[in-house]
Amino acid sequence: MKKTLGRVATALLFLWITAATALAAEADYDAVFREANDLMGAGDLPAAVEVLKKVPAPKAGEEGDAFVRSRMQIAKLHFAAKEMDQALTAAREVLAIYPDNSEARNFVASVERERKPRYVIFFQDCLKFLPVLLKGAMMTLLLVVCTMLISPLGGLLIALGRISTFRPLSALCWFIIWLFRGTPLLLQLFFIYYGLPSLGITLKPFTAAIIGLGLNYSAYLGEIIRGAIQSIDHGQTEAAKALGMTYGQAMRRVVIPQTYKRLMPPIGNEFIALIKDTALVSTIAMVELMRAADQMFNTYFNVTALILAAVIYLIFTTFFTFLFEKIEHRAGIYERR
Repeated sequence: MKKTLGRVATALLFLWITAATALAAEADYDAVFREANDLMGAGDLPAAVEVLKKVPAPKAGEEGDAFVRSRMQIAKLHFAAKEMDQALTAAREVLAIYPDNSEARNFVASVERERKPRYVIFFQDCLKFLPVLLKGAMMTLLLVVCTMLISPLGGLLIALGRISTFRPLSALCWFIIWLFRGTPLLLQLFFIYYGLPSLGITLKPFTAAIIGLGLNYSAYLGEIIRGAIQSIDHGQTEAAKALGMTYGQAMRRVVIPQTYKRLMPPIGNEFIALIKDTALVSTIAMVELMRAADQMFNTYFNVTALILAAVIYLIFTTFFTFLFEKIEHRAGIYERR
C-alpha cells in the first residue's frame, strides 16, 4: 500500500513539475512575443525577427504552438520586406516538424505564386477559372437562344393585338406593353421567382428566367413590330383586300414581309441588350456566366474571373452583332430585287 501511494505521489509530483515548467516556458515565450511586437511597432523588423528566433524548436512530446507562431511571424515579416527566400525558409521550418500545418502550407503556396511572372499567374488563373465560366456561358447562351425564339413570336402577337380594331384585345396588349416596359426587368424576375410561390406557383430558376425574359422582350418587340407594320403604306393593305385577300392574308403576304429590313436594326439592338440582361437572372439562383464569375471572385478574390467573363460577353455580343448585320444586308439585297 505504501509503495502504491509512493508511486502515485511521485507521478503527481512529476506532472506538477512538467506543468510548472511548461507554464514557465510559456510565460517566457509571451515575453518574447511582447518584445517582438514592441520592436515591430517601432519599425525595427530585423530586431523583431532576431527576438522571435529565440523560441526553439519543440522537443519530442512538447507542444509547439509557440514555435509555429514565432516562425510564421518571421515568415510574414520577411514577406513584408520582400525577402521571399527567408520567408520560405521560416515557413518550411514549420512544415519540417508539422507537415499538415495548413497555415504554413498556404503561406508557402502564396509566396511561390508571388515569385512567378505576372503573365504566368494570369494564364494559370485563366486555366483554373475557364471550365467553370464556360459552363455558365453555355447556360447564358441557352437563355439567349430560347428568349430569341420566344420573344419575336410574342412580340408579333402583341403588335397585331395592339393594332386590332377589337378594342378589348387592343387594350389588353397596350396594358402588357405598359406593364413590362414600365417596370424593371429585375423586379419582374423577382416577382416571378420569389413572389409567385406565395400564390401557390413555384417555378424552377431556368423556367422563371425564360418567362421573365420572354415577357419583357416580347413587350419591347411588340412596340417595335407595331411601329414597323404601321409604317407600311395603308394603301397596300387596301390593294391586297381588293385582290380578294383577307386581313390575315394581307398581313402575312404583303405587309409583314416588307417590315423585315426595318425590323432588323432595332431587333438586333434588343437582342444584344438581351445578352447582357441575362446577368440579372443570377439574382434568382440561376448559375449562368455572371453568377459563375461572381462565385469564382468571392471564393478566390481574383479579378481574373471577372475579366474572363467580360471577354466571353464581348465574344457573344460581337458574334450576334455580325450575325444581325449579315441578316440586315441579306434583307436589303432581297428588297432591291
